[in-house]
Amino acid sequence: MSVVKINVLTVPAEQRETLEKRFASRAHAVENSDGFEWFELLRPVEGTDTYLVYTRWRDEESFQAWMEGPRKAAHHGEGGGGGEGGERPRPAATDSTLWSFEVVQQAGPGSKGGGA
Repeated sequence: MSVVKINVLTVPAEQRETLEKRFASRAHAVENSDGFEWFELLRPVEGTDTYLVYTRWRDEESFQAWMEGPRKAAHHGEGGGGGEGGERPRPAATDSTLWSFEVVQQAGPGSKGGGA
């Protein structure tokens, strides 16, 4: 069954645009990874400074392979996109926590509801 990873990012108001631009500039970085199923960047709307980065994976192994491969390379400057003089830009988020879940039930539009 699929796994969901939610990265909870604390982003000060003055850094929101920076965060969103950075995600937009690497929008396709994860899409071709084996086992990747879905991505969403969720912007807060109710007086909080917490963004949620939602990803869904076929299994834990697929997520870990991405973490150790493409993601690690991107975060260590191996994929280009570094700052001026090769320096990495300052993070837009001031805090980050990763939540992990297993999908145990799901529904979509037109799904027939099933009782227990």
